[in-house]
Amino acid sequence: MKVLLINGSPRADGNTFTALNEMKKIFDAEGIGTQIVHIGNKAIRGCIACGSCYKNGKCVFDDSVNEIAPLFGESDGLVVGSPVYYASANATLIAFLTRLFYSAHIDKTMKVGASVVAGRRGGLTATYDELNKFFAIAGMPIASGQYWNGVHGRDIGEALSDAEGLQSMRTLAKNMAFLMKSISLGKEKFGLPEKEKPIRTNFIR
Repeated sequence: MKVLLINGSPRADGNTFTALNEMKKIFDAEGIGTQIVHIGNKAIRGCIACGSCYKNGKCVFDDSVNEIAPLFGESDGLVVGSPVYYASANATLIAFLTRLFYSAHIDKTMKVGASVVAGRRGGLTATYDELNKFFAIAGMPIASGQYWNGVHGRDIGEALSDAEGLQSMRTLAKNMAFLMKSISLGKEKFGLPEKEKPIRTNFIR
C-alpha cells in the first residue's frame, strides 16, 4: 500500500512537515510505503477553465500537477498538509489541489484522504474544513484522528513541543492505515460501489 503526502508549506522543513513526518513514522511501522512531496514553494498557477484536460487527460500547464498526478493514481491514500494563512490554506496548495483533482483522470473512489494543518494560534479548523472538501467531492473516505488534525507552532521546530498535536498525528495515521487496509479487503470481497451516470442539474436553466 502507498500513501502520498503533500506538503503545502513554502518551508520544506517547517511545522507542516513536522506533522506529516510524524504520520510517516506510523505508516512506515505499518508497512505502508510513503512519499512526501513539497509543493508550497513552487510556481503553481490556478485553473483557467480552458477545458484542455477533458481532451488530453492532463492539465495544460505542465508543472508539478502533471508530475504528481501519476503518484496520486498509484496511491491508496492522500494526506494534504498546509500552514494557516488568514484562516485559510496556502494559496499555492489550493491552486495545486484544484487543478490536480479536476484534471487528473484517475479513479479517486475509496482512496482515503486526510488533511493536517499547522498554525501559530487560530484558523486551524477553517483550514482543515477547506482541505477536506477536496476529498468529499471526489468520493474519498476522510480519515479522522482524536481531535482536529492540527499542530501549533510559529517558528520552525516549535510544533515538536506540541505533544497533543503530535499524538493526534500518530492517531490519525493509525486510523488511516486501518481504513486503507479495511477498504482493500472490502474491494477483494465486495468490489467497489456501483456508480450511477452523473446527473448535472444547474440552478439556472
